[in-house]
Amino acid sequence: MTRTDDTIRWGILATGGIAGAFARDLATLPEGETVAVGSRSPESARRFADAHGIPRAYGSWTELAADPDVDVVYVATPHSAHFEAARVCLEAGKAVLCEKPLTLNLAQARELVELARRRKVFLMEAMWTYCSPVVRRMLELIDDGAVGEVRSVHADFGIAAPDDPAHRLRDPRLGGGALLDLGVYPVSFAHLVLGAPSSVAAWAHLTPEGVDETTGVLLGYDSGAVATLSCSIAAASPTVAAVSGTRGRIELPHGFFAPETFLLHRAGHEPEEVRVPGARDGAGYAHEAAEVMRCLREKETESPLVPLDGTLAVMTTLDAVRERVGVRYPQD
Repeated sequence: MTRTDDTIRWGILATGGIAGAFARDLATLPEGETVAVGSRSPESARRFADAHGIPRAYGSWTELAADPDVDVVYVATPHSAHFEAARVCLEAGKAVLCEKPLTLNLAQARELVELARRRKVFLMEAMWTYCSPVVRRMLELIDDGAVGEVRSVHADFGIAAPDDPAHRLRDPRLGGGALLDLGVYPVSFAHLVLGAPSSVAAWAHLTPEGVDETTGVLLGYDSGAVATLSCSIAAASPTVAAVSGTRGRIELPHGFFAPETFLLHRAGHEPEEVRVPGARDGAGYAHEAAEVMRCLREKETESPLVPLDGTLAVMTTLDAVRERVGVRYPQD
């Protein structure tokens, strides 16, 4: 970045619902400004720009990446296009915040990380859970020994998606299935608390199209801890998480991936509800945007909250789960 002012200027790549939510949240941060949007459709880009007061709209990803006024690009495409979209931006020298999962597989993720590191360009997966002040407070309590030694982690995420073979969640070419769309949250949560596992076991029911409809994952750790995780596009689940230790447990409610509160249970104490002011302003995307802008102002090319090595570790686990349940994509 060559500007002398502190404003970070964003480009948004894609025009779907999550892009709109991000744009609205970013507008609440005085240190950030959305100056451009890019889409494969000029008409879609123009509509999005008009709806969000964005001055420039581009009908290609390349044009967006070439805009000299853009400091960082938020990639909000479906995950099947993350690799191509992020690569275009990184090769143009743009910092990138890319939606989760970073890519479809570990090989693609490694290529992006190597490109970013070689070019010394900022790259971060948009794992908003890791930037949540509530989750950060949870980790502080765990590190301080509030629940003792962690022995188990549980997390689930299930929705009742349309039973339509043409839907993106059931299309292998689009990275369909429960695991990458929803399971990335429970897997990432387990990694956040326990790190990379030493053992991965999994079972899944596959759709006729060959993607996972409902998946169960058991992660084992040398410490003796386990993580029991599940995801589904066939049925809505509680979508909660829990961390259990030798002296207590922490329970995160529905929507654990972007929580407003959690319950701390400690032996000999009444349950304590923990809240953090401003934890869920807007849709919840402001915290990751603020972290990106902090990193750019301090000339960091990786975020300590969402480190690239951690993203690669999660992708390693996701690949291992897909291998065990027999899900392969054309891009593998």
